[in-house]
Amino acid sequence: MMIKRSKIMFSRLIPAVLLAVLHLSSAPRSVKWVAIGDSITYLNDHLDETGNRVSKGYMTRVVEQLPGITCVNKGYNGWTSVDIAGKIDELGLEKADVYTVLLGTNDWWRGLPPGAMTDYAGNTGNKTIYGAFRIIINKLKELNPHARIILMTPLQRGDFVYIDNYENNAYGSYREKNGLYLADIAEIIQTIARHEKLTVIDLYRKSGITPENTVKFKRLKDAATGSYRNFPYPQYVDRAFDPKHDEYPYPAEAINMTYDGLHPSDRGNAVIAKMLVKELKKIK
Repeated sequence: MMIKRSKIMFSRLIPAVLLAVLHLSSAPRSVKWVAIGDSITYLNDHLDETGNRVSKGYMTRVVEQLPGITCVNKGYNGWTSVDIAGKIDELGLEKADVYTVLLGTNDWWRGLPPGAMTDYAGNTGNKTIYGAFRIIINKLKELNPHARIILMTPLQRGDFVYIDNYENNAYGSYREKNGLYLADIAEIIQTIARHEKLTVIDLYRKSGITPENTVKFKRLKDAATGSYRNFPYPQYVDRAFDPKHDEYPYPAEAINMTYDGLHPSDRGNAVIAKMLVKELKKIK
């Protein structure tokens, strides 16, 4: 009698065990993602510094869409690839399954020397952009030789004016700086990705974000009348802006793909997240 009852209990136990195993096997695998970048990454966790114009950064959006992924923010406001490379051992970078690197826009604006592929191949140090990227990628491979490394090209930009300091401003990527266009920095990153056979997300060319749609307009004083007018791109190019006396040129109604000419708005962050999710879904 006891034997028969035990057989019945055992037969009932098998389906339960199988269901548990199937549940575990179908559950999303935990993936650790470290995002390295500049202010575009940094702001994900500092939304107050956007004047609360952004409700959700690109990293948060990715994590919401991909169960099982956790993200560590290693974004540094205003930093370049040279800055990251120079402090690479001080940043507390962790072993991860995936690393993304979104840098380049500050390299361009600061006029840093690009160097050449020989600087990358020869590991010549962080005096050039090519050399700096070699240091960064070497570090990530040291942390986890099997990690997926995704390079991201910088976004195109319009005229930037920092919301908390109008004197911190810059013209857009429609013009060269120190003999280089931002497109040249994007090509450097593409070249490195091809050399290393790394995935590259080409935000510069494929995000759809351009100087035309970074903002809907830039509100500036009309020199003829002295009154404020809304000038879309390219009409606002070379029109005077006085950071000491003029109003902020990007009121809330000017927000489009960015909220300040450079940093992604909710719309812009959604675009970045969509492109990232597409690549991260491929991870097995």
